[in-house]
Amino acid sequence: MCIKPIPRTPEVWGSLGETFVEDIKERLQQMISADRYTHSLGVAEAATGLAQLYGASVEKARIAGLVHDCGKSESKNILLNRVLEFGIVMDEIEQVETHLLHGPVSAELARREFGIDDEEVLSAIRHHTTGRVWMSLLEKIVYLADYIEPGRCFPGVDELRELAWQDLDTALIRAMDLTLAHVIRRGLLIHPQTVKARNWLIGNSKK
Repeated sequence: MCIKPIPRTPEVWGSLGETFVEDIKERLQQMISADRYTHSLGVAEAATGLAQLYGASVEKARIAGLVHDCGKSESKNILLNRVLEFGIVMDEIEQVETHLLHGPVSAELARREFGIDDEEVLSAIRHHTTGRVWMSLLEKIVYLADYIEPGRCFPGVDELRELAWQDLDTALIRAMDLTLAHVIRRGLLIHPQTVKARNWLIGNSKK
């Protein structure tokens, strides 16, 4: 039984222009499936709570959470066409595991479709699937929010949610452990950025 521990705190959402947010939501519903839209609202909610807790920009966390999957398409052809259109260079892992490309595609769509030009927000969107070494606070928050949003229900998610409210980096390491285990079980390729990010986080924890 999965719980929903992220509190709804609408008072912190008022500092961002609601018209802009509503415009994003309206456009987003035209771009992604209903389930993906619901997930995106959940990520925005979780990211907002984490930003409050850890001292990141609530506005940036909310926006990044909303649009983090705006380029995630059910069609592999659409995704790859956008990669070509935007001039995104695929590495050897992404050429095989093409679903990983929705991060950079979503970042570019956020820039083009929503007029988001804040590089911190765009970077959090770009790296929310693989993570990376030297992740910013906002990148960590969006990566983790994608895991613990209220709609997620998988073995270990409740423990991960509790950990997220106690220690951000330790929760990130646990989330990456779960990712790596999932990828191995499915026989997929592991992106080295995730391994490097995990090693970096663990290294920092031992200092």
